Amino acid sequence: MKYKKILLKLSGEALMGEQQFGVDPKRLEQYSKEIKLAFDTGVKISIVIGGGNIYRGLSGASQGMDRVQGDYMGMLATVINSMALQGALEKAGMSTKLLGGLEIDPISERMSRKRANEYMDQGKIVIISGGTGNPFFTTDTASALRAIEIEADIILKGTRVDGVYDKDPEKYSDAIKYETITFKEAYEKKLAIMDLTSFTLCEENNLPIYVFDMNKESELSKVVAGEKVGTLVH
Repeated sequence: MKYKKILLKLSGEALMGEQQFGVDPKRLEQYSKEIKLAFDTGVKISIVIGGGNIYRGLSGASQGMDRVQGDYMGMLATVINSMALQGALEKAGMSTKLLGGLEIDPISERMSRKRANEYMDQGKIVIISGGTGNPFFTTDTASALRAIEIEADIILKGTRVDGVYDKDPEKYSDAIKYETITFKEAYEKKLAIMDLTSFTLCEENNLPIYVFDMNKESELSKVVAGEKVGTLVH
């Protein structure tokens, strides 16, 4: 096992599966199986999920809604997704704890480094919802912040492509995949891996990011074991 403690970042859109909106129970079941496979190797797991399948603060702001109000609505969308994943993981036989940038009694406890690490030491998977708890920050930034707080070895960014390419591999058949790339190179090439705030946080704190295909069977376990299946950003 290459990594002892990870933060898994999932997009809200990934939970839609074949649907146009909301949460697909089949996708939830698939993800919980993949997470259990990795967890059974002994790695400590924390998870941050976006809320784009339900609501995006930025898209609301672009349509005239108050940005701060819209961002808090987006944070609540991440809580819904986190609860859905928590239910699926518990159903698959895993013990979990839901923490949050927003404290919502009786759903989630307030996020703190001490609390998160204690729960992981007890063998629980910790899901961290509610973003940073502040407007103007994305769940990318929240995942970077939380990973640094809990001293994770790496952020594993589960996407629908198997790494970082020089251009969109879903549009261009001649797209070239990077096995490793530095933060500086990714920034200079304007590769949209995570937003700039989260990127800067990771770079300043020497926190690597690994981009891989979460929809491919056993891929998460392979990444945890150190197999080169995606792209390392460092």
